[in-house]
Amino acid sequence: MTATTIVDPINPRPPLVEVRAARERLRGVAVHTPLLRLHEHARVWLKPEVLQPTGSFKIRGIWNALTQLTDAERERGVSIVSSGNAAQALAWSARRLGIRARAIMPASAPDAKVSSFRALGGQPEFRDPAIVWDMLLDRSYLDEPDAFIHPTANRHVVAGYGAIALEILEDLPDVAVVYVPLGGGGLFSGIANVFAELAPHVRMVGVQPSSCTPIIQGVEAGGPITTACDTICDGVAGTFMDPDTWPLLRDLLHEWATVDDADTQTMMRRLIVGNKLITEPSGALAVAAAMADAGNGPVVAIVSGGSVDAAKIVL
Repeated sequence: MTATTIVDPINPRPPLVEVRAARERLRGVAVHTPLLRLHEHARVWLKPEVLQPTGSFKIRGIWNALTQLTDAERERGVSIVSSGNAAQALAWSARRLGIRARAIMPASAPDAKVSSFRALGGQPEFRDPAIVWDMLLDRSYLDEPDAFIHPTANRHVVAGYGAIALEILEDLPDVAVVYVPLGGGGLFSGIANVFAELAPHVRMVGVQPSSCTPIIQGVEAGGPITTACDTICDGVAGTFMDPDTWPLLRDLLHEWATVDDADTQTMMRRLIVGNKLITEPSGALAVAAAMADAGNGPVVAIVSGGSVDAAKIVL
């Protein structure tokens, strides 16, 4: 895919007209996920993206991007860098559109996500984790032979994620705070972009594991950085802030929180027992942070994904 689909570093935010167009493309494809109250909690509402066809929010952005490929790009096939959730969304969408799908995956990718990707017709290509993510740092993804979908900085992907914000505003107009897990930053950027335009009074809080904070440290430092990462939250694990996504985060991320892995595991159990929602650790991350919010008004937490190895579910 050409560099023209990467967000403009000078004016990176997709306009609302593109977000609304993305939502129309997603009708009948992505689920308008309901807002559910967190069990035995009056203020916190859950946005359960685990109910999407592939078990995560990724389908919203990936589908929007694939439907805008040219015929020549579709013929070449598509690829993505992913530890699992984006790969599953790519394979699911590509199969329905008659496109070949390939995912460049770290050798450490969770078995459940790899198996699901294969079952959906995707072709995994395993590489050393450092090499996989370096493709985003050095932009060597531009050398891939097929149409590469950048997982966090593709403007169509970011616009697709904005549909989540439109749904929240329709279903809970008086929302006061939205907590969003921070992995590469695409989900946060898509949601925060819409709120900045339509409801700028709503607080947007990005959440990272306390032992893996490259985006938070990058924003504090004023630019992309590389740092250590050790967390059970594989869906948001990373050692750097992507340079192509930085312009979005520079403009939109102004408040953040961190959560210990132990508290994330506790929230996973609470969501299973209380709300009957199975989440991966990254999916419970924002909910755990929202629990500590001491402000006023309704709080929404994005439950981003549910692809978890059964062995990791401990009650």
